[in-house]
Amino acid sequence: MPANLVFFEVVNVKLILTNENIIHNQRIGLKFVFTFVPLKNNFMRKLIVLLVSIMSVFSISAQKEYKIRTVAFYNVENLFDTINDVTKNDEFSPMMELKAGRSKVYWDKIDKLGKVINELGAEKAKTSPAILGVAEIENKQVLEDLVKNKHLKKKRYGIIHFDSPDKRGIDVALLYQQRYFKPVHYEAVNPNIYSNNKKVYTRDILWVSGYLDDELVHILVNHWPSRRGGEAKSSPLREKAAYKVTQIMERIRENDKDAKIIIMGDFNDDPMNKSFKEVIKTKSDKEDVAQDDVYNPYEKMFEKGLNTTAYRDNLSLFDQIMFTSPLLNKKGRKDFSSYKMFKSGIFNKRFLMQKQGRYKGYPFRSFSNGQYSGGYSDHYPVYLYLIKEK
Repeated sequence: MPANLVFFEVVNVKLILTNENIIHNQRIGLKFVFTFVPLKNNFMRKLIVLLVSIMSVFSISAQKEYKIRTVAFYNVENLFDTINDVTKNDEFSPMMELKAGRSKVYWDKIDKLGKVINELGAEKAKTSPAILGVAEIENKQVLEDLVKNKHLKKKRYGIIHFDSPDKRGIDVALLYQQRYFKPVHYEAVNPNIYSNNKKVYTRDILWVSGYLDDELVHILVNHWPSRRGGEAKSSPLREKAAYKVTQIMERIRENDKDAKIIIMGDFNDDPMNKSFKEVIKTKSDKEDVAQDDVYNPYEKMFEKGLNTTAYRDNLSLFDQIMFTSPLLNKKGRKDFSSYKMFKSGIFNKRFLMQKQGRYKGYPFRSFSNGQYSGGYSDHYPVYLYLIKEK
């Protein structure tokens, strides 16, 4: 052995699963942390060399490779085309209110949204979302323009869309990379909301079931009634929408008892509101999630002060993705034989933020005061990483 090699006695060894390696290398590695003291005994020196060699071999053999898929949601802020639709109230959309340059604005907004979606989840999954719910789109044509954009056209996104009865003419939809997701069922479910015996014409809930690689998952895309008239007055409308979500979940479980259900959307409610805590009965602690419960990771983000949108100096976390217990690993478990959540987050990169003025730090929106402001959206996208052992 080299004369200058100094040996130490290992007095403390910790074995750590490094989740970071799952994301960056798509595999789990073993990391050893040592505490050393000087060692003089020759026998112990040889023993330590042998121990380190065994650890190195074990580390290599224990590595596992993982698939990573991104599931995301994005309120794209009034993605309207430049054509007046006589069947809709699109004259009052920000796009149609522009006095000039609508076509240039439209294609610039398409390009900006394509850039965001292309980067959403790519840092870890190395591609854009396998599944992406969207809100505030006027029709299917704007989505076709979006997925044909230079940033996305190679991804071969499929589109699921229904025209909703919303008075503003805005809908929800689902985009999916066809190589990863195969839909087998989709329908628009009207929440059937009434106020003072009058029908509330709001967005449908889009229900899509399909196979993410070889696993059946169910996606519910939402855009619940706004807070127009005040939070307290409008809260019952969102609670009724939440109740419709629970009814859809019951229908799903009739044929899929341990259903993997993902509920996403712009809910116009924060995670602590009644629609979530009392109607859907969401849980924020993994250990409290029982069979058929819904886990909402955005509740703890909200408690930390994070947000996805802002209005009149009020920060809100209206955009969320929650899911049922079969997608969750509880404390101490590392079972990734089927898709499980690895991480949830808010995609709030600096380029998506307003950089100056009164609203510095807010989402950099597309439209303001009847003008095109050149931003992306007044909402940040949200995302969920699902991982599975190959």
